[in-house]
Amino acid sequence: MTPRRRRLAVVLGIVAGVSIAAALAFSAFRENVTFFFDPTQIAAGQVPAGERFRLGGMVTQGSLHRAPGSLEVHFVVTDFSHDVPVSYTGVLPDLFREGAGVVAHGRLRADGTFVADEVLAKHDEKYMPPEVARSLKRRHGESREEPVAPATVGAVEGAAGEGQPAKPASAPPSSTTGS
Repeated sequence: MTPRRRRLAVVLGIVAGVSIAAALAFSAFRENVTFFFDPTQIAAGQVPAGERFRLGGMVTQGSLHRAPGSLEVHFVVTDFSHDVPVSYTGVLPDLFREGAGVVAHGRLRADGTFVADEVLAKHDEKYMPPEVARSLKRRHGESREEPVAPATVGAVEGAAGEGQPAKPASAPPSSTTGS
């Protein structure tokens, strides 16, 4: 084999190896991507059949039903336009309750019931999952709860008074002196 053919074989081997690695990485990435849908998008048929996705919204008041003697739970998730029944077998998070925000991971059955394999509830009184807040704002005009604004770096709590943002330490004085 001539040196030129050896170089060509090495280059083709490298290109083939990189192509295979890229294809495997893309395949793994595609399998691990989980899309978010709200009940209105599900009712409109925008959910890919058989795909795992996240469903987000609010748990409808009075919709929580537990099967006696088992971990099976049924409830309804709403975005105030459409409802989706959810079935879940497992222990619900401590903060899960009716009227609260929820994100469930799972698949949609042919009968329209979402079968969740994981249920996440909001973690405090001011937090709502960002996807749920955007969806509710888009569908309902505004979210049920206002998101908490992030604290300003270097701001001292209460320094500017109740409900007023603190001024940064590097802010120029508000009055100017004449020259």
